[in-house]
Amino acid sequence: MKLDSHQHFWKYDEREYPWIPKGSPLHRDWLPDDLRPLLEQAGLDGSIAVQARQTLEESRWLLELADRHPLIKGVVGWVDLRADNVEEQLARFAAHPKFVGVRHVVQDEPDDEFMVRPDFLRGIAKLKAHGLKYDILIYPKQLPAAIELVRRHPEQPFVLDHIAKPLIKDGVVSPWREQIRELAKHPNVLCKVSGMITEANWTGWKAADFKPYLDIVFSTFGEDRLMYGSDWPVALHAGSYERVFGLVNDYVASMSTPARAAFFGGNAAKFYGVRG
Repeated sequence: MKLDSHQHFWKYDEREYPWIPKGSPLHRDWLPDDLRPLLEQAGLDGSIAVQARQTLEESRWLLELADRHPLIKGVVGWVDLRADNVEEQLARFAAHPKFVGVRHVVQDEPDDEFMVRPDFLRGIAKLKAHGLKYDILIYPKQLPAAIELVRRHPEQPFVLDHIAKPLIKDGVVSPWREQIRELAKHPNVLCKVSGMITEANWTGWKAADFKPYLDIVFSTFGEDRLMYGSDWPVALHAGSYERVFGLVNDYVASMSTPARAAFFGGNAAKFYGVRG
């Protein structure tokens, strides 16, 4: 199966999506019928839809979309991992075969140690029993906490979103490089090659800007622990779906056919446990 491991949907409402700048290309509805031709053009069979709101309604809505649109192979939703009734929330959503994981927008939390707070760790510890994965969404400053999180939960599968959003626009590699290597020492962690162009110069980026970062994640995580993600439609801030796909497709062009197949869907399908 060929998959985009990371994209979003929404019906735009400025109260629901305050993080979307007014006047941006994101300032409208983006739904499965918008994504379908883009996946077809890229030769992909489907996608993993990832939460964009931190509400239980978001998880319900994404699952409703997945029921109506076969191109949605899995949903990474949101539950309140710190809630006293987190077990009840997880059981409710995990009963749906397309609910494959959970994400919290940790990048927006003011406390860089948010992921190692006792209440959050307690919630993370509940995921494995339900067969759920966890998407780590952070900035580089939160990588130390991510390293501690995965160290404390060696049996829980994690995937790092957007290669931890390094400072590509400024060409900053360290200490992100060293911390990525430390994170990758934990075999329960995979990495999404996604969300990069929005960390670059939106109007003037070129493929060479990303090579140092791609070299690091590919050499560090290896062929079996990396997956392609578009971060569409958020990526439209800085480029079309075609440009996002072309950027990484060109980078992996010299890899073996099995390695490319793993990157463009095989690893994501195995990680999230999705089928065609």
